[in-house]
Amino acid sequence: MKRGSGRIRIIGGSLRNSRLDVPELPGLRPTPERVRETLFNWLAPVVAGARGLDLCAGTGALGIEALSRGAASVQFVEAQPRAAQALRDNLARLKAAGGQVATMDAQRFLTGSPTPFDLVWLDPPFDADLWTGLAARLEQGWLSPSAWLYVESPRGRVPELPPAWALHREAEAGEVRHALYRRAETLPLS
Repeated sequence: MKRGSGRIRIIGGSLRNSRLDVPELPGLRPTPERVRETLFNWLAPVVAGARGLDLCAGTGALGIEALSRGAASVQFVEAQPRAAQALRDNLARLKAAGGQVATMDAQRFLTGSPTPFDLVWLDPPFDADLWTGLAARLEQGWLSPSAWLYVESPRGRVPELPPAWALHREAEAGEVRHALYRRAETLPLS
């Protein structure tokens, strides 16, 4: 499969082995299957019933994987209209209840009225360097007190993140660093 086009599959839960159509778009970089499998092994105890936010959703594979595994709801945010429409189409075709898609820039989405989320996937386009800015905005009421945050970045690059985000696990696959953070319920004393 050419990266950024074709189909990828959901690897677990009620939608296991379902295929997601992936439009051919510049910069669209679906999270590899083995990375998703590792992440959802890490998240297994906390996905059921969780409210998720898939920022810079792209294909939506991370959020759809969460819905497949019992997440109560996932808000997808994707700026590219064709990618957002493909995501809507995949959700409808799979009858994946609980998914909503906002076609807008993640930064603009986070200027709205905050609703706390339990799981957040932060996987912006690598060349946009949005990690630090989006993470700071997430801290303005978008996270439950002990939220789990997945951050995907280029191999060897650790984005600057808020001090309340404690690294839980990390790994590298190919050119990608993927890490899971847990938000501390109380901020450390300075």
